[in-house]
Amino acid sequence: MVFQRYPVLEACRKDVRQAAAMMIACYEGKGKILLCGNGGSQADADHMVGELMKGFLLQRPIRETFRKTLAENFGDGAWMADHLQEGLPAISLGAQTALNTAISNDVAADMVFAQQVYGYGRPGDVLIGLSTSGTSRNVVQAIKVASALGMGTIGISGADGGKLREFCQCTIALPETETFKVQELTLPVYHALCAAVEAHFYSCA
Repeated sequence: MVFQRYPVLEACRKDVRQAAAMMIACYEGKGKILLCGNGGSQADADHMVGELMKGFLLQRPIRETFRKTLAENFGDGAWMADHLQEGLPAISLGAQTALNTAISNDVAADMVFAQQVYGYGRPGDVLIGLSTSGTSRNVVQAIKVASALGMGTIGISGADGGKLREFCQCTIALPETETFKVQELTLPVYHALCAAVEAHFYSCA
């Protein structure tokens, strides 16, 4: 349990549980999760996608119907089925290098994530914005667009939550103010979120 290993996070328990519930509801509604951040926060967004899109703590065997389709149509279909895992759809917006530089150069640097949210996002999807200060303008602008689209919005930030607290439905304000200390607490929080979501869908797999 993350709160036992990191007692300082006890203050965030309610928000972590709310964020997990929002992610679960998103996936139950066949939605997807978009994530964005800058620098170390972008690295955390990439890491979180890695835990969602493949097995994290549990096995995620593919659906038997799809396994059968592979086996019936391809000579190596059984091998493929054994090497595929169910994924929880997630996209890291900062990983779109060519698109991000095009938007920055041709439109506005502060809108790199907002533009992608507008293009990818649908009602019922969730955007997770990571910003240690809670004030990163490109993340905040993306949260605003997500809200206008009817998406769920989750912020992960430092102690006061910054602008993310103002615009997000759920803000996990980690009880630190220095950037590296916020980052040190970010990882166990998103691991806990990914574990909770995975357990909900795959604990009986």
